[in-house]
Amino acid sequence: MFNTILKTDKAASFAELYNITIETLSNPAFWLGIFWIIVKVIAYFIAGRIVIRVVGRAIHHMMIERKKEGPVRIDTRRSQTIGRLVNNIVSYTVNFIVLLLILAELGVDLAPLLAGAGVLGLAIGFGAQSLVKDVITGFFIIFEDQFAVGDVIRTGNFQGTVEEIGLRVTRIKSWTGEVHIIPNGAITEVTNFSTNNSVGVVDVSIAYETDIDRAIEVIKETAQRVYEESENIVKDPEVLGVQALGASEVVIRVTAECRPNTHYGVGRILNAEIKKALDAAGIEIPYPRLVTLQRTEKTGQ
Repeated sequence: MFNTILKTDKAASFAELYNITIETLSNPAFWLGIFWIIVKVIAYFIAGRIVIRVVGRAIHHMMIERKKEGPVRIDTRRSQTIGRLVNNIVSYTVNFIVLLLILAELGVDLAPLLAGAGVLGLAIGFGAQSLVKDVITGFFIIFEDQFAVGDVIRTGNFQGTVEEIGLRVTRIKSWTGEVHIIPNGAITEVTNFSTNNSVGVVDVSIAYETDIDRAIEVIKETAQRVYEESENIVKDPEVLGVQALGASEVVIRVTAECRPNTHYGVGRILNAEIKKALDAAGIEIPYPRLVTLQRTEKTGQ
């Protein structure tokens, strides 16, 4: 008897649920409400994208105007870095607000959600100390201007060009193409190659038989000509004189102050042009030689 009553109640509940579902789906007001919810969600999403784009452009123009006319001068490196950081913060904030608005339209009660987020944030603050360390270190890197986007740096075992400084990580691209993603908290020591001018050093070897004064004069004229043709050399190159006396060569050192991180290319150009000038002047560049002496003995009759 009990099983029969239970089956009857289940059948009645199923029939009632079926009737309510059919009635709801056939009600135009239900579909109209869903339509407006979808429209609002799309509108919130589009508005968020527009706000992020407008704020990004405003930050870009503000940095340009500040760099040109503002009382506080901000160089290109730092303006790019700060601009990207502010864009990231704005993007995260706007996306979070848009997500809350969408959840509210879907009928989610935000009060318990926000309270839970506060508790979760407190737990993260205690448990994810490395994350907090990364964020704080990232702010100090930017506002102390330790390095910026576009700088060539070395930190630990990694060296390359800074592509991005985020809230948590820094991306460094090496000259061979690898991208290293380093947590900001792990950056303890940094060598920045892009802050000041660099010095290109070229050692030129000549033979002992060569007139040193004439060789130095040819090297000076060539270095001066390269300086006049190159945009990367900022001061007149200097021929320091004889640097060393080798086993088979005399080494003459040339230095040239260059724009940051351009001394490698300048050194290669100087090597090539000095080699051409020495050849044209008939000055020999030494190379390893092997001299064989043959002794002939005369025998008496």
